[in-house]
Amino acid sequence: MNFMEVIRTAVFALRGNWVRSALTSLGVIIGIAAVIVMVSVGQGTQAEIDKLVSGLGSNRLDISPGADRRMGGARMSADSFYTIDEDDAEAIRQEIPEVEYVAATLRGGSQVVFAERNWSSQWQGVQPDFFAIEQWEMATGAAFEPRDYGAGTKTVILGDTVRRELFGDAEAVGQTIRIGRVPFTVAGTLKSKGQGGWGQDQDDIMLVPLETARRRLMGAMALPPGAVQQITLGVAHPDDLGYVQGEVEALLRQRHRIQPGAEDDFRVRNIAEIIETRTATTRLMSLLLGAVATISLVVGGIGIMNIMLVSVTERIREIGLRMAVGAGPSDVRRQFLAEAMLISLIGGALGIAIGIVGALVVGRLGSLPVALNGQVIGLAAGFSIATGLFFGYYPARKASQLDPIEALRQQ
Repeated sequence: MNFMEVIRTAVFALRGNWVRSALTSLGVIIGIAAVIVMVSVGQGTQAEIDKLVSGLGSNRLDISPGADRRMGGARMSADSFYTIDEDDAEAIRQEIPEVEYVAATLRGGSQVVFAERNWSSQWQGVQPDFFAIEQWEMATGAAFEPRDYGAGTKTVILGDTVRRELFGDAEAVGQTIRIGRVPFTVAGTLKSKGQGGWGQDQDDIMLVPLETARRRLMGAMALPPGAVQQITLGVAHPDDLGYVQGEVEALLRQRHRIQPGAEDDFRVRNIAEIIETRTATTRLMSLLLGAVATISLVVGGIGIMNIMLVSVTERIREIGLRMAVGAGPSDVRRQFLAEAMLISLIGGALGIAIGIVGALVVGRLGSLPVALNGQVIGLAAGFSIATGLFFGYYPARKASQLDPIEALRQQ
């Protein structure tokens, strides 16, 4: 029998009991659809992590004040909350050579106004290294001059969202805006970064020199001299992160005169550890999802094997007649293997279609990120072919090994 004859015979056999064939392929349909949806979700989540890595950087440390402290139910002084300062940042710069960039920052939120337009946004008071650590690039205008940082000049650099809300398509550089009640001159605008790894709009930001933020925007808060809300470090080599974190903690404990065994009044956050934890969690989730999809495929494959074994039992006389008129064991094996493959391929095609629709629905309506691509569909098609071959071979082999004489005796 040639290939086309084998396919025609298999199609004819499956059409003879199409309801049973459809129900048999249901397991493969569910399994393939599950593979596509699960793998798409896993790849989408991994893409989000990659975006998070590129947005935050994998070679940085963030230092913030320790937890709020209370004494007898009453709040303590502002010094208890602002436990890190610019001198700490400068000490880290001078004493830990593995640190490439250091930037202390203050932050807050305010209404910003230009003419009849206004927008509520976040501002940050920064030091020069902030731009390198956060990978900000200028779109128009220029970055702050050295004198801006020392003199506390009222200049501001706008993120793309703030620029668009205040100026639209008009030129922003050189214009005067008000942040709260304080007038600022726009020195430049930043290139757009889009959505960050945590889902925030990274472009909804205004940057001012650190001393300007302290004098002009946070004056009413009566900060301790030199106090900052965060110190961000950029380490030259990611492999040094663990070592640098230990050195920073030891240096700050020494500077803050913290006794052995006492609780730190600061926190050092390793971005790489957060990303690694999230990556491990995602990998585990992907393995669990893949296991569920594999189980569905195995169940579908067992269903194919079961039905094909039943088919062999029901068609013993037919097999005997085929062998009696000249069909060899290989012809019988190819016929039954073709039937199993057809069930699997039809189920696979329907499963791919349902899986694509399901992945698109999950991406549109659900909160999980989805990355649907040709590799996922190709993987699903490969699973479909492998399922038909693996679970169809044993029934086909059993049919080909029947004795023609004994088969013809069956009633």
